[in-house]
Parts: sequence; structure tokens; C-alpha cells
Amino acid sequence: MTYAMVSERRNWMSYLMDSLVNSGTMPSWEALQYLVTNLLGEAPNPHLHQTKSPYETIQQLLHRIYGPIVEAASRTANLPAQAMIHMFTDISLMGKSAVLVVYFPGQNEPHQLLLLDSVPAWDLVFENSTAFDRWAEERYEWIVNALQSIGHLMESSMLECSDDLQTLLV
Repeated sequence: MTYAMVSERRNWMSYLMDSLVNSGTMPSWEALQYLVTNLLGEAPNPHLHQTKSPYETIQQLLHRIYGPIVEAASRTANLPAQAMIHMFTDISLMGKSAVLVVYFPGQNEPHQLLLLDSVPAWDLVFENSTAFDRWAEERYEWIVNALQSIGHLMESSMLECSDDLQTLLV
């Protein structure tokens, strides 16, 4: 699914489902059931309480939710070939977990924190898909805006790289 499709519809639930299916993580029927079961309903999420390994279950849920949002934002920003974005999680079973999204520009340049989101995983449940779409869109915009704010840094580092290459060639 392309960014244009996401921005036109703003249907993040479908986008997450497509991501789970296209990555080979789950078949479509299982992806739909997983998202509906884990994201829609009343808090706290009973499925996180009933699992035998809550740490792994929360980590997996956060990666399955935030991963496609981060991926869509990185495609929107047209990152240089040597750059990458990575997502880290710090899981808390009692309080809020943290999701960090970091931009790695490459060429030993300093990393940039794009998003630090404090997530109460047990309460990460929405009344309907529209509420989830608003929540996901907000995170997407935060990441895109952060990438745009460092955009001038990306351009200047690419220019510096070309100057360095020119010096080496001369």
C-alpha cells in the first residue's frame, strides 16, 4: 500500500492489516482478528493479561502497531540511501512502556530522536477504528514532522559528502 493510499483514506487499521499480511507475519483472517482483538474494546486489554509471556506479547504488539507507522513516515520523507530509521521499545509490565524512533543518517553522523512515546500498553485500546486512526495519524505526523525538521541536516550532510568525494577525486 502506498503513502498516497494511506493519506487519502487515513485508514490505519487496514494499513496495519496489510502490513501484517504482506510481511508474512499472519494470514489475512488472523491479522484482522489480531488487530480487532488487541486494539478495539475496553481497557485494560484482557489479552495482554491472559498471556503466559506478557513482556513478549507487549513488545510484539507495539512493533506490529508502530512498525508500519514508522515505515510509512520514512517513505514519505524520502530518506537518503545510507540512512535508516530504527524503532526501540522499553517494555514495562506495571507502568508505561516506551517506544523510541531514531534516525540514523549514516556516515557516522549523530543520530536523531524522532519520537519518544510513552505507551500504557494495557490501556492501548480504542473504542472504534476511527479513534485508532486518529491516534495512529497523530504518531505518523509526529515522525514526519521530526524528519522534515532534520531535513535540512540531511541535505547539508549529503552536500558535505559530495564535497569530500570531490576532494578525494582531485
